[in-house]
Amino acid sequence: MWDRLRRVDPRVKVAGTRPLRRVDVWDREISRRIAARPPGALDTAMKTLSPAANHGLLWFAVAAVLGARKGAGRKASSRGVLAIGLASATANGLLKPLLPRRRPAASELPAYQTIDDPPTSSSFPSGHAASALAFATAVAMESPRRGLVVAPLAAAVAYSRIHVGVHWTSDVLAGAAVGSGVALLTRRWWPVRGTDEARARPVDSVDPLPGGEGLVMIVNPTSGEQGVDPGDDIEAALPQAQVLRTEKGVDVGEQLEAALAQADGWVRAVGVAGGDGTVGAVAAVANRRGLPLVLVPAGTLNHFARDVGVYDLQEAVDASQAGEAVAVDLALVEAHPGVGDDPVDDDVTRTWYFLNTSSIGSYPDLVRLREKWQPRWGKWPAFVAALVTVLHRSERVEVKIGDRWYTVWFLFVGNGPYHPRGMVPAWRPTLDSGLLDVRWIRADIRFSRVRAFVALMLGALGHSKVYEQREVDHLDVELREPGSLATDGEVVEEAGRYTFRVAEKPIPVYRRDEERWSGRDRPFLG
Repeated sequence: MWDRLRRVDPRVKVAGTRPLRRVDVWDREISRRIAARPPGALDTAMKTLSPAANHGLLWFAVAAVLGARKGAGRKASSRGVLAIGLASATANGLLKPLLPRRRPAASELPAYQTIDDPPTSSSFPSGHAASALAFATAVAMESPRRGLVVAPLAAAVAYSRIHVGVHWTSDVLAGAAVGSGVALLTRRWWPVRGTDEARARPVDSVDPLPGGEGLVMIVNPTSGEQGVDPGDDIEAALPQAQVLRTEKGVDVGEQLEAALAQADGWVRAVGVAGGDGTVGAVAAVANRRGLPLVLVPAGTLNHFARDVGVYDLQEAVDASQAGEAVAVDLALVEAHPGVGDDPVDDDVTRTWYFLNTSSIGSYPDLVRLREKWQPRWGKWPAFVAALVTVLHRSERVEVKIGDRWYTVWFLFVGNGPYHPRGMVPAWRPTLDSGLLDVRWIRADIRFSRVRAFVALMLGALGHSKVYEQREVDHLDVELREPGSLATDGEVVEEAGRYTFRVAEKPIPVYRRDEERWSGRDRPFLG
């Protein structure tokens, strides 16, 4: 076999171990066959495409297009840029110096295939292929549909490096493997959400609301895009519903309760269009009244709506008209007056409902910074930056959890178990577990902030001594000194004792049965 390959190309020099000799012979044979091709349009295309990907410029341009709009495209763009950075550092900064290899000789290629100013660094592995496959793999992880569009371009860039004679085939294959592997490795720090909506048991007892009949909907025009009132579209889509706008200086829950009191018993559901703060206030009313909830996402980030699986007005209309709903837990926290025998201004226990999270300590600052930076960087990079900033600025809080005192940087309480465990909470796989997700970062361990950051970077926060996590059905917390409470990112109270629990009954939230609607023609709301 080796004699036959030498006869095909007498310039082949066989050296090293037998597997490496085989790779070397195959590389040279493939390059020889490409060089033997007659000139054509493919040569021009490859000579244009290959330099376009220098320094990742092509992929940054694609990332800018993908990230122009919120949603899966922006997440795909952010993960792709992160993967390019890691893959380039691995291929160019680590492997090339460790595994030097001479590039193909330009003199052995026809002039119509070569590029001007070819690189002179080590040939192994291909940095272009690493970046291309890292970006394509990362995009596909967040959005398979977009990944199918990017993948052919990534493959073309990788092949172009062989066609223009600056890499051997094995260089490109190794670079592609490095890039794909690095992209997949990002899941350790930045988990990929496997499904678009959390699991929840169906509720069969809700009424269909044709045209919004029997529905009182409250809309917060200031929640989302500035100058856009979602109430106009809701009135057109649900003409039978009573649509209210929030009033400045008036509590949303009180406004809705007043409207329900005047409704004379015809109300079968309440609805809300706004951000999580507005949704939480209306959900509390639905819980007290025993009414199902129609949810229209109209805020900036819409965490709760995304977990439920309602992404636009059309889905809310479909579900309410079909009478399809799921059970969703609503959590609450009671702020008790006083700490021990300390005097207090009043003796009223206040109750606050929350849809997503509640927290004590510096966690509200973390959420605020993350939401500020998330539109530009993506959720996970923004969270890391926010966590580092908050841990640097935060002050210790002494809390009693159960029968033990802890000194913590913050205490996080989630409405339901968040995924992933042992990491930064990202999303909820279920909505009706009846459990609270409790996490905190300890401050009574030496260098706790540094250790938390290092563990986070290594994807090992769940194994660090500074990190604690529990899943419970209720939680009693006492503070040495009164501390602030935040629900869904907004500071709402300051007290010395708090009790967290899940409401006795979940609220039905209208959500489409995706299997039922799969393949069905749906009306479009223009």
